[in-house]
Amino acid sequence: MNQNLKSKMLLFLKKLITIAFLLFVFTFVEIYWSMQSLSERISNGNPDSHFFDDAYLISVFTTVFLIIIFMFLAFIKKIHLKITAQLLIIISTWFFWNYSIFVDRESSWSTYLFKEELMYTLTLSFFPILVLSIVMVFILNYISKNRSITNEKIKTINI
Repeated sequence: MNQNLKSKMLLFLKKLITIAFLLFVFTFVEIYWSMQSLSERISNGNPDSHFFDDAYLISVFTTVFLIIIFMFLAFIKKIHLKITAQLLIIISTWFFWNYSIFVDRESSWSTYLFKEELMYTLTLSFFPILVLSIVMVFILNYISKNRSITNEKIKTINI
């Protein structure tokens, strides 16, 4: 295998692992930050399940899902469109999971209307999602930009 191809593959894997790790950590932190008031409540779906288990599993699923989506978004050349798409996808994914946790741990034990569920979830989630999604997208684009600069340096060294 050619040395240039090996270095490109290694850089791609490093980038993928770094982004996956960041997505996992940011998702886990977001769930705990926004839904911490529900962490002591019993899950309706699985009463033996702890909040940590739910947050961990959701973070794993979200990491796999978002890595696949972001790999496709990497082909978008217009940076403003790419950032907007990343923000919308992260915000909607995290809000969906927060809503699911709220329904599982709070709403299913009470009588909430759908609109009340959404508003309560939005109240709990707005600030954590806003802060963490902006930071996450900034870091993602910094890593992408930084890695492409590193690739250019490698190309110039090999020439």
